[in-house]
Amino acid sequence: MNKLNYGIAAAVLAGVLAVGSTGSMAQTLTIGVRAGPESIDPHFTATGTHAEALKHVFDTLTWSGPGLEIQPRLAESWKAVSADTWEFKLRKGVKFHDGSDFTAQDVKFSIERIPVVTGPNPLTIYVRRVQSTEIVDPHTIRIKTDGPAPNLPNDFIRLFIVSHKAAAGLTKDTANEAFNSGKAAIGTGPYKFVSWTPKEQLVLDRFDGYWGPKEAWAKHIRKEIPNDAARVAQLKAGQVDLIVRVPASDVPTLQRDPKLTVVKVDTVYVFNMEMDMKEKTGQVTAKDGSALPKNPFQDPRVREAVDLAIDRNALAEIAMEGLGKAQNQLVTPSIFGYSKALPPRKYDPAAAKKLLADAGYPNGFKVTFSFTSDRLPGDRQVGTSVAQMLAAVGIDAQANAQPAAVFFPARTRGEFSMSMSGWGTLTGEANYTLSSVVHSNDKDKKLGAFNITGYKNPEMDKLIQDAGVEMDEAKRRAFLEKANELVAKDRPRLPLVSVGSAWAMQKDKVTISPRVDEDTMAMDIKPAKK
Repeated sequence: MNKLNYGIAAAVLAGVLAVGSTGSMAQTLTIGVRAGPESIDPHFTATGTHAEALKHVFDTLTWSGPGLEIQPRLAESWKAVSADTWEFKLRKGVKFHDGSDFTAQDVKFSIERIPVVTGPNPLTIYVRRVQSTEIVDPHTIRIKTDGPAPNLPNDFIRLFIVSHKAAAGLTKDTANEAFNSGKAAIGTGPYKFVSWTPKEQLVLDRFDGYWGPKEAWAKHIRKEIPNDAARVAQLKAGQVDLIVRVPASDVPTLQRDPKLTVVKVDTVYVFNMEMDMKEKTGQVTAKDGSALPKNPFQDPRVREAVDLAIDRNALAEIAMEGLGKAQNQLVTPSIFGYSKALPPRKYDPAAAKKLLADAGYPNGFKVTFSFTSDRLPGDRQVGTSVAQMLAAVGIDAQANAQPAAVFFPARTRGEFSMSMSGWGTLTGEANYTLSSVVHSNDKDKKLGAFNITGYKNPEMDKLIQDAGVEMDEAKRRAFLEKANELVAKDRPRLPLVSVGSAWAMQKDKVTISPRVDEDTMAMDIKPAKK
């Protein structure tokens, strides 16, 4: 079951063809990224740019293909052996960068260390269903879950495997130092760690003992260039081979440059807003700064008014300059569980003003509106535009753009009354998103870890929980579609636009196979054919 070995064979063949076409393996690939890892410990945070960088060094148990299709990685195959137990057959002959053998002990160790060491953006969502692990033999492991867990193989696309020997005894306080120095940064990935200068660059060397296809690049350098203009300038100057997240305004100019190639793709990331629904919220006042008698976002009429105030088509076409698409759900249409029954979100500022008046806010109110400024393409522009749209209906939304490194810890602490960020359904199934952000925050059930707004709906919780244990695909899809429809009704979060992404590169140096999750990895970048 789920062997999918054709995926590995195709990858091997592609690697051989790419290498053969260049006649050289001794090349350095330098790319300019907007953000890099926050540590070299892959279990420190679930942030996408962190995982993207560390996938080079640390393999995962399963792998997400370019269209989010699940593929084998360190696990060659898997099957459900009972209602609450999955068995994974592990790849034999895999070596860690220090020459030691990869075994089931490393898988067990990695699963068990995540809850202990994970940091500000918890990685626990990927192992929350795991109750216990049993090593059957060095290359077979059984995972007992807290009931049927149909999505466990999908969750394990982010189960990074570290060496149980190299990382032994590390705590939350000592792990980052050990990994960042390279001492514990021992993976089985196609590249091995050389050095990392935070906020500057990550340097990797090809691991010639890798179990998979040999990589075309002898060295890979990931330069952090958060400023969009600087990233474009370095590409034009030939200082980098490829850049990620090309600003939409620069796409036409770069497309006309004969030395460059631009590649675009629609991603699974969706910008969405959340409103704090707790009894007291700290960043909402009357327009004169005085306290309000209650939190306005607890009123569904206010949340609907916010929804109606937003012109999603304008966000996609103007704020994102054509590199976005209006969305009516937290997941994009290709995701399992997307509801085709939901119509596009309406834009009706007059109706929004009436709803605010009906809710007791004829003059609106004031709120700090926080959003990321450096994480996904267009985040600053979309956030600023949304603030202007809200102002047009009487809500004085004070735009507060922040670097992701500042935004997410503050969000986790519950400091925001209204915020916007991007979320990608990386596993290809809506339950990943719904169970994380709209299920009530239930530490015992390990659900709703990213729901910090206080939103609770027993009907929503039941739909998500039922989907989480339903092995029948058609029934599971129905649960998820109903949950997405309930999100549209309750509006605990408001989907805005999905993110389109663009890469630009030196035409005579590299080509790329883009991914819908926007990950930019050396493994998907090949030397250009001469």
